[in-house]
Parts: sequence; C-alpha cells; structure tokens
Amino acid sequence: MNRYQQELEKRRKSDLLRTLPSNTDKIDFFSNDYLGFSRSKELQQLIEQECRSRKHVRTGSTGSRLLSGNSQYVESIEESVAHFHQVESALLFSSGYNANIGLLSALGKKEVTFISDELIHASMIDGLRLSLANRRRFKHNDTEDLERQLSKTAGEKIVLVESIYSMDGDIAPLQTILEICKEYQAELIVDEAHAIGVVGQKGEGMCSNLGIQNEVLATVVTFGKAMGTHGAAVLGEKWLTKYLVNFARSFIYSTAPSDHQLASIKCAYELNQSSSGTRDQLQSNIDCFVSRRNEFSELQWLDSSTQIQSMIIPGNAEVVAAAVSIQKSGIDILPIRSPSVPDGSERLRVSLHSFNTTEEIDILFTALKNGI
Repeated sequence: MNRYQQELEKRRKSDLLRTLPSNTDKIDFFSNDYLGFSRSKELQQLIEQECRSRKHVRTGSTGSRLLSGNSQYVESIEESVAHFHQVESALLFSSGYNANIGLLSALGKKEVTFISDELIHASMIDGLRLSLANRRRFKHNDTEDLERQLSKTAGEKIVLVESIYSMDGDIAPLQTILEICKEYQAELIVDEAHAIGVVGQKGEGMCSNLGIQNEVLATVVTFGKAMGTHGAAVLGEKWLTKYLVNFARSFIYSTAPSDHQLASIKCAYELNQSSSGTRDQLQSNIDCFVSRRNEFSELQWLDSSTQIQSMIIPGNAEVVAAAVSIQKSGIDILPIRSPSVPDGSERLRVSLHSFNTTEEIDILFTALKNGI
C-alpha cells in the first residue's frame, strides 16, 4: 500500500472518505437548485428557442477567450449580466470556484492584506493561498472583530465576505461591514453565490437589493445554484474586467464557455426576472420550515432565515449515521463533515426549494424526530 492509499485508508477509518453519490428519486432537501430552474421545462424551452434563433451554434468554443474562444455573443451576454446587476462590467468564468481563485490571486499582491470572515468558502480560501497577499481573519459576522483587524493593518486592505453563508445559512451584515471598510479605507468583495436568484424582487442578489452594488470592489455571482445552469461572473468596474483579462490565470488559461452554456445563462436571467412567484413560494417554504424547526428546540439548529438550514450533530460518524437513517425515509439529505466544517460542528445541511411541499417538510421533521 503506497502512501496515497494509506491516506485514503486513514480517511475511511475516520469516516472522512468522500464518495460520489448516485442520483435518486428521493425528496430533494440537499441540492442548491433553490428555484427548481435545473428541472424547469420553461427554461429548457427558452434555451432551445435561443439556440434555434442563432444561425451558427458551436458545440465547443475551440479555445480560451484570449485565443479563439471570444465572440460577440459572449460579450453580449456579459453586457446583459452587467446591465441586470447595474454595474459597469461583468466577466464570465467557467465556475464560481474559478472566479474566486482568479479574482483573489490576481488582486492579491504583496502590498495587499486580505481580511476574511473565518467562514468564507473554500474557493476564496484557495484564492488567498494562490495570492501573494498578507492574510488576516475575523470572527464570523463579528463587525467589532473586523474593526479590530482593520485597525492594526497598514497598507492596502481588502475585506472578503459572503452575503449568505453556504454552510450556516446566515446573512452578513453587509451595510455595517461596508461602513467599517470605508472608515478604514478598505475595499470589499462579496461572494453572492447563494443570494443570486433568491434575494430581491428580481433575484438580483443582496448587494443590489441593498443598493450597495457599486460601492463594493467586486461581487461574484454563480449560475450553478438558483440559476440552474453553470458558470459564474465577476461584477465590477470596467478597469477590473480589463485587469482580470490580463492577470486572472483561471480566466486566461481556461477554455471559453460554449454557445449552449451562454444561451443557458442568458435564458436563466430571463426566467429569473419573471420568477417573483417562485421566490415567494421559496420564502413560504422557509417560513414553514422555521416554524416547524422552532417546535423541535431539543435539536441543535443554527439560527438561519434563509433557504439553508443546518442542524449540528457533532462527530463525523454520528452525522453520517443520522443522514443514513433519514435517507431511509425517502429523503435526500447529506452529512457535512469536518474538515469541510470546523471539528465539532458537523451537521445535516437542509436546502429548501420552491418546489418542496408542506407535506415533504412534515416528512422531513418526522424523519428527524425518529432518526436522531
């Protein structure tokens, strides 16, 4: 057994071994398909119509944007995304992960200090690791600790947060954070992965909804969650897009999106703008879930008012056993183990969707009551 196999065996014995799950027909309480767009017949039809309306649809982009992969079509999609979010410019990336590592590694010069919330996503952490910048952390959503970190940091400063946190489901106090950043002459970058499509009358995300979109250095929006497609964009001023085209390695050396992917993004934005009723249904399901959650005070729920709800079950073996028990009730739910979350905060992460029903929520709570 070589050392790589030994590492795998060590993970297996610690209940940490990752395996790829199979798709099932169980009740979905685990995917990020918050608005059901990935299964939407209407979105599928819009994409088909968009592709048929174009004279030349390529199955592949044939190269990176800086080689053969650029087109008027991709530039028009970026313009429409920027217009929707009311920013000067948008630059498409192949995924949220690539957007974050490209953005942060490009901006993270030696003269810069990144000050990040301790619970930022792994893609942002990896972007920090690839940068040359100095790094500090502040306690999760703790604006007093953020101010302490900023007060003892000299030079250029960039604060990193998410608008809705992917594992805890709580919301960053963005307006307060922005005010503190201004006081200490720091820039702010916001990852909107779990807010795009969900927050705002037109699903514009937290920054646009709060009216602060053009006061932050950059926002990252991803399309593989509520938008039901694939890819991501970095939003900001025109100079930022030009800078990333020149210095973001995950953009420079990645193959450009295909025409079908671009059509999917365009049509997802069209459907998103007309889906206020779908967002209302999602909010109704969140309200129903929170009401039921409060009836089970003996369970250790994190305080969240969003579509992401987490119940703490410390221990990798314990949370895996709980998930297996609940899955037997016909529910798709997965355990989140350390090191994906801090040791001792292992959890069942419940994702709520517009297509979930009250009856399905009742089934989930019955399974939780019987399985925990």
